[in-house]
Amino acid sequence: MLMITEALLYATTLPLTGKPHRKFIRYSVNLWSRAGRCAGDWADHEEKSRNAIRAAAAGLRQKRTAVVLGSGLLRDVPIEELARDFDTVVLIDLVHLASVRLWLAAKGYRNIRLIERDLSGYDDLAAGREVEPLGLLRGVPYLDLVISANLLSQIGRGVKRRHAAEAAGRMPEDTVERLIAAHLTGLSGLSCQHCLVTDIAYAVIDRNGKTHEEADLLHGVAPPPGKAAWKWPVAPLGEESRDYRIEHKVIASW
Repeated sequence: MLMITEALLYATTLPLTGKPHRKFIRYSVNLWSRAGRCAGDWADHEEKSRNAIRAAAAGLRQKRTAVVLGSGLLRDVPIEELARDFDTVVLIDLVHLASVRLWLAAKGYRNIRLIERDLSGYDDLAAGREVEPLGLLRGVPYLDLVISANLLSQIGRGVKRRHAAEAAGRMPEDTVERLIAAHLTGLSGLSCQHCLVTDIAYAVIDRNGKTHEEADLLHGVAPPPGKAAWKWPVAPLGEESRDYRIEHKVIASW
């Protein structure tokens, strides 16, 4: 039954997605499926992500336009509050699943705009252009809040995969680090309030609590100081193996 639902979600999302981004639909459907299976284990992470965004927005004198980078499934974004409090909310991601579009339509939101965009900056770097992955934000009027929602490590993962497939010498050796840093630089250069929620490291842990593998998801690029930090059980025991779980460390900064 689940496979049928996934196939339907893929099929209904396909015509709604621009051709350059259709190859990413499968990843988004897989994320949707895992989020459903792991809903209980992910609930604390999602609520803490939403709380960080709430805290970032709380002190704003004006609430005209909010932009969410990496809006995804909207599970980790307090979208109802953003839609209520801001004049306009812009959701930017590679793919907006049909299920997300349907939910937004059912809610009757008239102040939410969806934009498909690759926010990695990879194509600009490959073409030798100046890398400003968040340069599009300069064209957003009355911008009061920008949220990077559990996106940065995904940029790193996607860039690493693309870089590995390139012919030797076509891209700089430090492509992954450079594009992660460009995202952080773009956020820090904004004149409005911004909130970064990102996982920064992961660990593979067996059922006895022993750590077998660890990695830096930001590839050595230092994130800003976090105001909050927590663990996210991305793959609980039984999700990928009966013998180990995968846990990410998440920080939030605003």
